[in-house]
Amino acid sequence: MTFANRLSRRELGTLGEQLSANFLIQQGFRITERNWRCRSGEIDLIAENGEALVFVEVRARTKTHSGSFGTAQESVDVRKQRKVRDLAQVYLHMKQKIDPLPIRFDVICATFQPDGALISLDHIPHAF
Repeated sequence: MTFANRLSRRELGTLGEQLSANFLIQQGFRITERNWRCRSGEIDLIAENGEALVFVEVRARTKTHSGSFGTAQESVDVRKQRKVRDLAQVYLHMKQKIDPLPIRFDVICATFQPDGALISLDHIPHAF
């Protein structure tokens, strides 16, 4: 494989988010926001699943990177969890109606070949 056939980090992330959103929709989720941003940062996906509002952190890795830098799951450390929780609070403050839904935090880990072929997509509900 040549370097030209590899996806850039941004392309890999975008592909991971798109496949994750498609997966959630197939599982009955309703995507309400993609790449929601504020001054503090970004939440990859926000979805409704039944009576819950779900904040989803998507992690995409190539097979070659997961061995060198840890797995996608391992990259959602305590610091990242705190950041996502803080962003969720901002989102809820700005967007939530009077009757807020229960919330939860999920992680989706997408593992790819360097050319972008999907190896696995793992959904971790209630990840933190």
